[in-house]
Amino acid sequence: MDHRIGVISDTHGLLRPEIVEILKSCEMILHGGDINRQSILDELDGIAPVHVVRGNNDKEWAEHLPETLLLDVYGVSVFMVHNKKQIPKDMASADVIIYGHSHKYEEKYVDDRLWLNPGSCGPRRFTQPITMAVLEIGADGSVRVERHEILHKNPGSAKTAGTENEKPPADIKRVIESAIKEIDRGKTVKEIAKKNGIREELAEQICRLYLTHPGVDADGIMRKMGI
Repeated sequence: MDHRIGVISDTHGLLRPEIVEILKSCEMILHGGDINRQSILDELDGIAPVHVVRGNNDKEWAEHLPETLLLDVYGVSVFMVHNKKQIPKDMASADVIIYGHSHKYEEKYVDDRLWLNPGSCGPRRFTQPITMAVLEIGADGSVRVERHEILHKNPGSAKTAGTENEKPPADIKRVIESAIKEIDRGKTVKEIAKKNGIREELAEQICRLYLTHPGVDADGIMRKMGI
């Protein structure tokens, strides 16, 4: 019987229900960092055993988390780190290398070693897809990868229009300032969107920019959004 291992990264404080459903089919969860909140790990731990590395946006609350991990996962050697640039040159013992940070899915084999970035399944970064992966490990030590993409709402729908095609609110600076306060209070994207009367996709974009750029203010977020 194959073992299913959920591989996620860069949740940035958002654990989507679609991701949770996929992870429920897994015996173990590997998180590549940039978690942003202990509550995310608590929820994941309620699904399956979790192994995690600390990301660059995981601050004081995550000081106890390791920056790298080398695990034996059902006979397969797995090395984990958040930033690919921090992978040691000599990784002779690792069969699989897992990393995150870029929010871009990557799956490649180099000298029979699997390099896997599951992408980001947290707040969406502009038009990038929302992705994760599942490793299927066979009794013979074979490894197969399932790429999962969470389909985004149709930007052509008037009800669920995406931020790429819609005009931002006239009071966007006030909205961003309000969203920042709500993020600091640990509110979810859905709660922030509802309170400020904006679409969840716009709330996601604000959250992502704030969480991935420590110290940024409303003006900085507006510049990064091109407003």
